[in-house]
Amino acid sequence: MDAELEGFRDSVRRFVGSEIVPHQERWRKQQHVDRALWNKGGDMGLLLADIPEQYGGSGGSFAHMAVVFEELGYAGDMAFGIHVHAIVAHYILNQGTEEQKLKYLPLLASGEMVAAIAMSEPGAGSDLKGIRTSATRGADGYKVNGSKTFISNGYLADLVLVVAKTDPDAGAKGISLLLLETKGNPGFRVGRILEKVGQKGQDTCELFFDDAHVPMENVLGGVEGRGFAQLMTELPYERTILGVAGVAAIERALKLTVEHTRERKAFGQALFEMQNTRFVLAEIKTEATIARIFIDRCIEDMIAGRMDTVQASMAKYWISDLQCKVIDQCVQLFGGYGYMLEYPIAQMYVDARVQRIYGGANEIMKEIIARSL
Repeated sequence: MDAELEGFRDSVRRFVGSEIVPHQERWRKQQHVDRALWNKGGDMGLLLADIPEQYGGSGGSFAHMAVVFEELGYAGDMAFGIHVHAIVAHYILNQGTEEQKLKYLPLLASGEMVAAIAMSEPGAGSDLKGIRTSATRGADGYKVNGSKTFISNGYLADLVLVVAKTDPDAGAKGISLLLLETKGNPGFRVGRILEKVGQKGQDTCELFFDDAHVPMENVLGGVEGRGFAQLMTELPYERTILGVAGVAAIERALKLTVEHTRERKAFGQALFEMQNTRFVLAEIKTEATIARIFIDRCIEDMIAGRMDTVQASMAKYWISDLQCKVIDQCVQLFGGYGYMLEYPIAQMYVDARVQRIYGGANEIMKEIIARSL
């Protein structure tokens, strides 16, 4: 952090406080944010803060995006799908053709387009080689057929990065990433918004493709068969983001619990004065500090371009595990109030669990780490 980033943090915090926090309950009920929020985020330069200005971004570093993710975490927001939006933008920036960058990145930066990435299928989650969605090449482009599930931003998405098989006989080398525009595409259909345990304000959907059209020039990078390699290259960005958000949640949970235990009394004294409470909070403070130091190192490595798959997998698995553990301990210290959704700690409890699943299940993260030994 420096003075410029602190100023940026102040503006992000004000934006979150005025444009997000007052609407969180309403968004949970309607199961998606207001479409206008994306345009407001674009006007503020928040959506693609680490994309170069030549492509419509704000020209910052990953530190700027980390600030955005932290401030959303400190506010308890799990509805605004800016994380997925930024991930898709980085696929285009790092793997796309110059024409693709110039066409789509300014639209994503302004919020004119909302992005989603369609990997998971009913029969294929972390095992990307098992996908069945196909893209058949014809005279005027590709016809995409299949279905996807658990797609964040799926309800509002204007641009979907679809993982599809362009050569079903080539295994991993037959996978390509396709940039599919949803508007005016009769073969594309959004299914129901899925009823999740937590993160209810996030529009997580099923997507269906029935001869959905993708122009020939919308193969990411312009060449078929590179999809699996592109996914492996870009996944560390996603997993580092999950680590950043996880640490912010841990820090927020600790803050909320310290405040509650200082105010709540039992047996004539504040909960905070009881040894068990103090020792639990001491352990959480220590673990939160270790997690902060680790994620700050990861942020530095992302900025320097040396973040690798193994380290990102460590950050994703360890921090998300710790996030769930810490929040569970905090719920216990809240007692019955910790089980009431009107208390933020309860909402954090149900929102946190999926952190250990999406972005690659933690068991997959451990396998990646083990292979490096």
